[in-house]
Amino acid sequence: MPWTNVIRYLGIFIVQSRTFKCSIDEAKRSFYRAANVIFGKIGRFASEEVTLHLLKIKCIPVLLYGLEALPLNKSQISSIDVVINRFFMKLFKTNNIEIVQCCQQEFCFSLPSITLAHRIEIFLGKIRQCENLLEKRLFVYVRYFTL
Repeated sequence: MPWTNVIRYLGIFIVQSRTFKCSIDEAKRSFYRAANVIFGKIGRFASEEVTLHLLKIKCIPVLLYGLEALPLNKSQISSIDVVINRFFMKLFKTNNIEIVQCCQQEFCFSLPSITLAHRIEIFLGKIRQCENLLEKRLFVYVRYFTL
């Protein structure tokens, strides 16, 4: 059995560390792969609305899969937003972040950090309703005491 620094469990990559830590690099790679497939197939033929809608329903779930249950730090959360900002830069052919933010507002496209915060609240609500006390304690320990 080979020794490794990363293990994949249910699509989440757990990294060797003194505390519980997960990597989101593979989630970002998967997002870029899915977004590039969409962008490659429809290219400049489809409108921006269609491209962003496909991005929202097909690629954002790939990026955010399982992240609501993980202890993410601020730099990991901001790196998820960078992924979307870079896609907007590619779509609108600009490097100006102010233009990207304006386009995101115009198309009512919320950043993944905002979507993730909402998903975390829903997830925590489900944990609070859980009847199994052991599961609650284990989750609270992993999520809050290993950061």
